Amino acid sequence: MTATATTDQPLTHRQIVTILVGLMSGMFLAALDQTIVATAIRTIADDLKGLEHQAWATTAYLITSTIVTPLYGKLSDIYGRKKFFTAAITIFVIGSVLCTFATSMFELAAFRAVQGLGAGGLFSLALAIIGDIVPPRERAKYQGYFLAVFGTSSVLGPVIGGFFAGADSILGITGWRWVFLVNVPIGIAALALVSRTLHLRHQRLDHRIDWTGAALLSVSLVPLLLVAEQGREWGWGSTNAVVCYAIGVVAGVLFFWQEHRMGDEAILPLSLFRNRTVAVSSAASILIGIAMFGGLASLPLYLQIVKGASPTEAGLLLVPMTLGIMSGSIISGQVISRTGRYRWFPIVGVGLLMVSLFVFHYVEFDTPLWQTMIVMVFFGLGLGFNFQPLTLAVQNAVPPQQIGVATSTATFTRQIGGTIGTAVFLTILFSLVPEKIAAAMRSVAPTPEFQTALRDPANAEFARQMSQSQASGDASAAASSGVLQDSSFLSTLDERLAKPFLMGFSEAMDHVFLVGAAVMVVGFVIMWFLPEVELRKGSAYQERNEADAEAAAGH
Repeated sequence: MTATATTDQPLTHRQIVTILVGLMSGMFLAALDQTIVATAIRTIADDLKGLEHQAWATTAYLITSTIVTPLYGKLSDIYGRKKFFTAAITIFVIGSVLCTFATSMFELAAFRAVQGLGAGGLFSLALAIIGDIVPPRERAKYQGYFLAVFGTSSVLGPVIGGFFAGADSILGITGWRWVFLVNVPIGIAALALVSRTLHLRHQRLDHRIDWTGAALLSVSLVPLLLVAEQGREWGWGSTNAVVCYAIGVVAGVLFFWQEHRMGDEAILPLSLFRNRTVAVSSAASILIGIAMFGGLASLPLYLQIVKGASPTEAGLLLVPMTLGIMSGSIISGQVISRTGRYRWFPIVGVGLLMVSLFVFHYVEFDTPLWQTMIVMVFFGLGLGFNFQPLTLAVQNAVPPQQIGVATSTATFTRQIGGTIGTAVFLTILFSLVPEKIAAAMRSVAPTPEFQTALRDPANAEFARQMSQSQASGDASAAASSGVLQDSSFLSTLDERLAKPFLMGFSEAMDHVFLVGAAVMVVGFVIMWFLPEVELRKGSAYQERNEADAEAAAGH
């Protein structure tokens, strides 16, 4: 059965649900990929001998998805949503196949960048289509469908990712490569569902495409994110870093000049940001993205490296955070639907994120897991209070003709923050790990427990490596360098000998969470400037059709 809307009448519940089936298939593809990869990334990085380069695989994906998100919004406003949603799924599947053949972390990062070109359209276009067909006051009724997608992916992702990461090979292919290959059948199914269900009449708009703006946006973002990732190796004041700063700043200035010149046809119309709701939401979304992705990148590493959880276990241990996100989304959605008021949810949500990140700062290597999981619930609740209300606020604040570009702007700003947060926070983490492990080693190595463990015949190989390192220089520095290449040995190492490594990682992560909390303090202040705008009772799709009908009658 297909749902085709060709009149200016509101869509029926059955038509909306039918369309949602297609949208959910595309969103499930992206959501499942994120949870599977997050669960398996440590195993992948260890196998490709590049744990310290892990950020590249995440950052490359975020860079490309961030850059193309505004393009998807603008182009779909002009030419219609379906063809670009289909293209996004296709590109994502192609990128997934390429990731299967990666032989190094840098190759994987390049192929993840291709995946990102598709991912940039999956979430933003799905949210834009919802903004088209469902009135703001009614959106909570359909929120459960999307929560089911994220809830299912959050539970299935760790299990599937852990299964693939833990398998040596499946059908002659290395286990972790199935993490990406599994997207192929899911993507094909999503394409079939979208083709069958997504039928919305679109009135083509005649506008120019701001290709120059898109190019300048790319040139401005990539060098700055590159130096965020490589700064600790190059040196923050090195020639390479300075060149990146210069290119990024010059291209950024030219980008804003180009957007001003293009007016309403810009890829990111600057006039949108004169709207106070859009401006405040965008600024807050950048900061929320920084804190969110910083936390999401660090927590799985803490659970796997410090707590010794397998990839599957680490993913399942994050379920409390998922439950917090779902609870926050349901509560905010239902209350907003009944009252029409949304402002307090983002404010409370950012406050919860700020406090949660600050409490994470006190989590140590031997902190009981149940205590950490309680904090995860509140962290997830803070995210849940922000996701739906901020997108809803932006969509409600703009004309129906700009739903696509407004939604992509909301997604874009969050992804900008996420890209910055992932690059900067993982850089902070891996910059601090060597010195923290070295300090912990100097503190723990002289203790009787450590020395007794060194004399244990079962630990003879580790003791030999320590002796060689001491003979050639600083043993603690050599040990910390080795763990950044491949941390898998920690899972089999005597816990007395592993203690300084776990302490070092934990203390480095404490600094990451503290920086994230400081970022959220700024976000909390900004969020107080968010205005309360009455929610529209009609859908953007209905309003656009009515406007088209009036224009046709005038002729």
